[in-house]
Amino acid sequence: MFRRRESVPFSFVAEADRFRSNVTPPPRERASVSQLAGRSLVGLTVVAGLVGSLILGLPALSPTQSPSHTEQTEASDGR
Repeated sequence: MFRRRESVPFSFVAEADRFRSNVTPPPRERASVSQLAGRSLVGLTVVAGLVGSLILGLPALSPTQSPSHTEQTEASDGR
């Protein structure tokens, strides 16, 4: 009635920890000068865009100052 259960249901799961490959991946190629320059230009463009949008957007975010003179319409003159 009672069956003996395996401690690990799948044997390949237990063996997976011990598996080591003898194949090493090839070394990564170094980026060329043109690739490095391109990456730098893209980074600088992104940073310049963020700084420019911040500089142009700050006046819109600042609280508005009340005008020194008040404008009235003709209807408020009582005519």
